[in-house]
Amino acid sequence: MAAIHVTGGLVASILGLTMSDAALGDAYRIPYHGAAAAGQAEAFSAQADDPSALYYNPAGLAQLRGVQSSLGVNLVGGYTSFTSPTGFRSRGDVGETLAFPPPSNFYLTANLEDLGFEALGPLTVGLGMTSSYGLASRWPDPTPFEEKVTRAKLPMLDIKPTIAYRVTDMLSLGLGADIYTFASFIGSGGYEVQATSPVLGRTELSMNGTTAGINGSLLLTPWRSGDGKPQLNLALVYRGGAKLPLHGSYTSALGTLGANSALELPRVITPAVAVWPIRDAAHEWKLEYDMDFVGWDTFRSFGVQLSNGMSQNSATRWRSTYSLSAGTEFKWLSPDWLPAWDVALRGGYGRSATPIPSATYTPVISDANWNTLALGLGATCQPGGRFLGIIRCGGEGSFTPKTLGVDLAFQTNWFEPRTIGDSIDLCMNGTQCINGTYKTMIYVGSISFRMSY
Repeated sequence: MAAIHVTGGLVASILGLTMSDAALGDAYRIPYHGAAAAGQAEAFSAQADDPSALYYNPAGLAQLRGVQSSLGVNLVGGYTSFTSPTGFRSRGDVGETLAFPPPSNFYLTANLEDLGFEALGPLTVGLGMTSSYGLASRWPDPTPFEEKVTRAKLPMLDIKPTIAYRVTDMLSLGLGADIYTFASFIGSGGYEVQATSPVLGRTELSMNGTTAGINGSLLLTPWRSGDGKPQLNLALVYRGGAKLPLHGSYTSALGTLGANSALELPRVITPAVAVWPIRDAAHEWKLEYDMDFVGWDTFRSFGVQLSNGMSQNSATRWRSTYSLSAGTEFKWLSPDWLPAWDVALRGGYGRSATPIPSATYTPVISDANWNTLALGLGATCQPGGRFLGIIRCGGEGSFTPKTLGVDLAFQTNWFEPRTIGDSIDLCMNGTQCINGTYKTMIYVGSISFRMSY
């Protein structure tokens, strides 16, 4: 009987982990990978004209000149309120006041033709590191489902070596790998799930692993302005799915057991279109629409194997879903009120549908259909300007940057209230302890620093 309880507790914990992004919809996929995009509610795959193109559309790297880099951080906060059918109330959050480690990104790109490697043709290479999946959740107060989860953390790292090739002035292609892993400098070096069992006391699951996937994309520019800048871009991005093998341990009052499982990462297909109604020497105005089709339908069940030989499979029955984004950006190019600077004002709306049916819902991720409103601001110091009044842009010397930029964004994400009344995930006493109403609000502040040489 004790072994059965151990297995049941482990399955509850690890199923909680696989949905351990309480800060987002679309299960545990993180959409924030650059502040310029975040300010447009992620409508950026067809624009893709800064180093974050390495994530949003690798083919867009062919638009970048010289050597460019970007470093970004997302500050994520918010809460989930729970009300049981009997009126019991509790409140969860993203692990702390702000999720830690914060979802972050780094990109480095190099146009080899600009660096003197003409024999390689119009080829651009890049390397990125992002937090494509994960985040954290915490229920600090006693809850009816505390044996399922009290705390979960998934600090996953996605390493992205990428190349882009400009086939013609109209067509560019991108190809890259996604290496999913964990690292000690972004948290514990793996994920952790904690719960409180009436039989096993405090339980903790700790696991890690590494796997790889592929991505490919194209960028088509059938219409350009007189100076060669895009006025219409069409994009298509494919991110392949992957299965992340997990190995680690499960600890309870009865001791420690080895545990093995695998985490499903979905395929994602993104068509996008961007148009610039205005693009001249003084102003640029862009409108864009993106749509992600996310293949969560492969996540039908979840299996756990223990070192004592026991195993168990639990139904998940997730379904494929979508996320849509509509965004805009208006730029002033070296205006009279701020010469040698480009200034951008951004905004956008997004919507995502949950892949998780109510029967297999878990309180570790308070997922529901959700909506996003985004605002953003960007400023780029061009040659002749001074960044923060100190660093000269476009000065002489190999290590003097041609441009320096900063982007800021703020998003409000509100989830539609979700009432669960048919959960098949029972607590050990046989009750439907997950049933109740969940309401979630999430706030995200993003900042990115850009540099080009």
